[in-house]
Amino acid sequence: MSNTPMAASPLTWAVLEIDEYASGLGWDQPARLFALVDTARLRAQEPALAAQLGLDDAPETTGLTPIEQDEVPTDKPLDEFLATIAWPDAVVGCALTVERLMLPPSAEAQVPQGLSEAKLAQWVAEHPDRQEVRMTVAVLRDGTRDSALRLREKDAPTEVLTGAGLVPGLAEALSATFEE
Repeated sequence: MSNTPMAASPLTWAVLEIDEYASGLGWDQPARLFALVDTARLRAQEPALAAQLGLDDAPETTGLTPIEQDEVPTDKPLDEFLATIAWPDAVVGCALTVERLMLPPSAEAQVPQGLSEAKLAQWVAEHPDRQEVRMTVAVLRDGTRDSALRLREKDAPTEVLTGAGLVPGLAEALSATFEE
């Protein structure tokens, strides 16, 4: 985590760690899902796994450790896939990183009415003001959330925007994975 700046909370730190990991993989990647576990608890209950993850040499902390899950299916809408997830009690939170095309708010008035989802996606992909963005969103069981946004055209660790309310819809969908 040499390039990740100091973060205000363990959740922000985890979001930035995942963003840095995704950045190292490059662009045009599939969505990636992560379980977030309490690092101290992981060390105590699963020392072999902690060692495998390189956590035995890390300083003692109350931080969170992201653990990448199996691949997110590409043949199913993301919201449908997330609705199938249930986490064990050891997982204190989860995170998702996903790439999307976004338009600035000024383009909202230009959106043609009555387009199918496929036609709307095509319209956005062809819009001259579109921006490619990687979103990393994380939530904890208690409802705490954080996110990071990285624009492809400003792909640098110092250009990552963070905040709890940047991607509220995705945060809600991730929070729902903890509902019983």
